[in-house]
Amino acid sequence: MTENAALPTEGASESAGQRPSRRRGALLFLRDVVIIVGAALLISFLIKTFLIRSFYIPSESMKSTLEVNDRIIVNQLVPEFAPIERGDIVVFRDPGGWLPSTPEQPQPPVQAALDWLGSVVGLSAPDSDEHLVKRVIGLPGDRVVCCNDLGQLSVNGVPLDEPYVRLPAGATAVSADDFQAEVPAESLWVMGDNRYDSSDSRYNRETFTKGFVPFDDVVGRAVVISWPLDRWSWLDNYPLVFDGVGDAQVSAE
Repeated sequence: MTENAALPTEGASESAGQRPSRRRGALLFLRDVVIIVGAALLISFLIKTFLIRSFYIPSESMKSTLEVNDRIIVNQLVPEFAPIERGDIVVFRDPGGWLPSTPEQPQPPVQAALDWLGSVVGLSAPDSDEHLVKRVIGLPGDRVVCCNDLGQLSVNGVPLDEPYVRLPAGATAVSADDFQAEVPAESLWVMGDNRYDSSDSRYNRETFTKGFVPFDDVVGRAVVISWPLDRWSWLDNYPLVFDGVGDAQVSAE
């Protein structure tokens, strides 16, 4: 009694054939997404590791150039592949004793995971509190002295007119305390732009590095404020301020 058996229609046959094809297409699409995301993460990781990195500003020591919670992009090719110049704003690891030891604060698992992922691709910097950001005033061999009768700082005998310095009302000198220092080889003398509220080279003379920042501790040069958007701007190193200083001669040890 096979004469009355129903035969599969042409449409049903096509539908059955399309299901594996659609499933295969979805799997290929998912594979492509995974490859693209993985490649993007790898590229971001390499960029963060070798080229640029993001930091946030936790203190007022560089005010008004940098405000608290500003995000900055740091060029990590400095100083290995590009020289540091006077006036550069640099991010560096604590040379030892500059920062107070603070216990690590516990984070919710989700926030910790997001911070970790952001740090991998260079979009966040959970270790910003372990770094410092200051302006380079003295290079190896420079003699930095403050202050002259006009309240100015001088480098190698050349007084500087520093437009980036923030002073409290009534202050006329660019430093509350007089000082003089000769920068050793492979080191920097750094100061905050907010001169009366910056724990910089002046106030770390009793540490292991005597207030100087070794090149090995420099993470890189800050080049731009990336966040918030209304503060987006390139960071100036004011070459005209240091134009007459000239090259320093590092004395042999």
